[in-house]
Amino acid sequence: MFIEQGIKPENKFWKYLVGAFIMILASSIGQIPLGVAIFFKAMSDGKPMPATQEGMLGYLELNLTLFLILFSFLIALIAIYIVVRNIHKQQFKDIVTSRPKLDKSRIFFSFSLWFVLSVITMLVDYFLDPESYIFQFNVVKFVPLFIIAVLMVPIQTSVEELVFRGYLMQGFGNLAKNKWFPLVMTSVIFGGMHFANPEVTRMGYLIMVYYIGTGFFLGILTLMDEGMELSLGFHAANNLVGVLLVTADWTAFQTYSVFKDVSEPSAGVDIIVPVLIIFPILLIIFSKVYKWTDWKGKLTGSIEIPVNEQQQTTNKIGQIND
Repeated sequence: MFIEQGIKPENKFWKYLVGAFIMILASSIGQIPLGVAIFFKAMSDGKPMPATQEGMLGYLELNLTLFLILFSFLIALIAIYIVVRNIHKQQFKDIVTSRPKLDKSRIFFSFSLWFVLSVITMLVDYFLDPESYIFQFNVVKFVPLFIIAVLMVPIQTSVEELVFRGYLMQGFGNLAKNKWFPLVMTSVIFGGMHFANPEVTRMGYLIMVYYIGTGFFLGILTLMDEGMELSLGFHAANNLVGVLLVTADWTAFQTYSVFKDVSEPSAGVDIIVPVLIIFPILLIIFSKVYKWTDWKGKLTGSIEIPVNEQQQTTNKIGQIND
């Protein structure tokens, strides 16, 4: 059982707070190269540092900016490994999957399914509304972008999954001893993490429904499948499409993608449809492929302490009484 792998008497919730702080600190340290690069560029141009997030994202050459943004996730990944192994004394695999080893076929299936659907959806929208897009493919700029994206975007998405669907999911499980509380908390925090994105400023707070809804979808995938493989594949596909296929001036990642969306951003039915229609359909597909059962138990049930851990706790109590 996935969450149960983190349920240990010594895994007190305060350890997860300390671990989360270390991960945030590591990510902040990883952002220093971007700040330094922007500082020296501003100095050489004789201009003030950009004051807004959108200004910072568009200040340097776009491929360099993308690499420096994603670099911080590599530092965070190292921190996650150190925290899991040294603070929680767990195998790193234990926050990824309940299976004996990582199931790469699940990652590939989820990635392929969402990547293909996303590309088809985007191309259909392009042909129906070509005025909203600019075809800006430039092979000289796209090749470095492709290399950076393929190498670094999976690291970025994996870090987010490891933190939310892995580390914090088990952490809140230790705290609440049930499934629904970790699902709700990690989904809301995951959505809230995107609150500072430029998209929220341009499209309004309704887009938070999409971010939080995506958090619930990925959390359900993880709990029902007893591992993060499906969420890892989905998240990587989702972000790679956004980086390589279509970008906009108001998105968190501005890149030399194939297309540029020049339409006026707005949050409407297109924000609600994925959460209420597409994600449920995907859950049905995954449930049929992987034969999920006991939805209520896996999503809202209580967490039972594993027998060996329960015995350890009993022994400790007995030693104290003696």
